[in-house]
Amino acid sequence: MTSIQQRAALQRQIWHIANDVRGSVDGWDFKQYVLGTLFYRFISENFTSYIEAGDDSIHYAELPDDVITDDIKDDAIKTKGYFIYPSQLFAKVVATAHTNESLNTDLAAIFAAIESSANGYPSETDIKGLFADFDTTSNRLGNTVRDKNLRLAAVLKGVAGLDFGDFDASHIDLFGDAYEFLISNYAANAGKSGGEFFTPQHVSRLIAQLAMHQQVSVNKIYDPACGSGSLLLQAKKHFDARP
Repeated sequence: MTSIQQRAALQRQIWHIANDVRGSVDGWDFKQYVLGTLFYRFISENFTSYIEAGDDSIHYAELPDDVITDDIKDDAIKTKGYFIYPSQLFAKVVATAHTNESLNTDLAAIFAAIESSANGYPSETDIKGLFADFDTTSNRLGNTVRDKNLRLAAVLKGVAGLDFGDFDASHIDLFGDAYEFLISNYAANAGKSGGEFFTPQHVSRLIAQLAMHQQVSVNKIYDPACGSGSLLLQAKKHFDARP
């Protein structure tokens, strides 16, 4: 899939998710759930890849939680900064999302567990509050637990439907593209009133090219208002693509 095709597919899927939760979650809140779910899927798949380490005989999602030793967990947190048990993976949760009557509280517990897994480690301050904006018990999702679960399941299933292969191999900045589409279609006014402005990717790309022009080495890249990190990602991509 080309970058244009991937971007179009991402936008279609976000629009599809919006149709499923329309009338409940407004644009600005909807943004948090889509981006939060994208991030949840990303860290789940990233962590799975780390554990499996390219070994086709290991299927982390199929392992029972109780086979995880303290040493395995300790080593993983020191390396990745957090820990996710097999039962907490995005793929496991989304598989039963539509029939899970405690989906909203289960998700809240999983997010809390991922964040607390870093307690006492150097990454604690980085991981703390990772899912603070993803309120799975908010009445904005619905007045009943059933309504909340139906809408959460719709978002989970929608994000699961994105088929771009590995996140790292994607031709586009999934988070930047999703953010740009959401803010331009659902939350532009709310974002501006809240002091948020998104830099379009083509602008970020140009700024990165100008800043990195003829640079043979880079010590630091500073973006004091990084938002989704689009400019930082473009700078890294531009530097990595040097001949």
